[in-house]
Amino acid sequence: MTLQERVVASDARLDPLGRQIRQLRRTKRLTLRTLADRSGVTESFLSQVERGITSPSISTLRRIAAGLDESIGSLFADEAAPGRVTRVGDRRVIEYPGLRARDEFITPSRSGRLQVIESVIEPGGGTGDEPYTHESDEECVVVLEGSLDLWIDDMPFHLEAGDSITHSSRIPHRNKNTGRTTTRVLFILTPPSY
Repeated sequence: MTLQERVVASDARLDPLGRQIRQLRRTKRLTLRTLADRSGVTESFLSQVERGITSPSISTLRRIAAGLDESIGSLFADEAAPGRVTRVGDRRVIEYPGLRARDEFITPSRSGRLQVIESVIEPGGGTGDEPYTHESDEECVVVLEGSLDLWIDDMPFHLEAGDSITHSSRIPHRNKNTGRTTTRVLFILTPPSY
């Protein structure tokens, strides 16, 4: 059995709450010490929670969730379920009126390894003139409708409906809908960073 297979087998035996906390911590690239400091608990206590040796109080659980920038509910995700459904009406929506854009989060939370955002960008809208970066390793942009101009490290790309591009999210980038119609775009990020 390889080391990776042993780690997966070991994780499968953990208490579901502890396993979810460990998965969220690893996804967010936090060490035990960092999360313990953020949560106001000792590193050894947090390790025991992750391994299912001890159970935290509600107050402590709330602090651990806050240290992960998550809700308590996200710590009880149903990992046994073969899939997690996000209904259209339950999507988290962020409006950017000044940028003439709206993001709808298709994936339910940042607790997984993948984040999918559907953006609706009105003509003239986009991310603004200043390029930005974020903590995802890789990003795939898929234009569903309309067109999108994308600049990655000042290199321009013009994408039409059906086109896609993959790039590092850590390289400065920005986008704009220079067309005359509304653009719909999927942004697929790994790991999640929004």
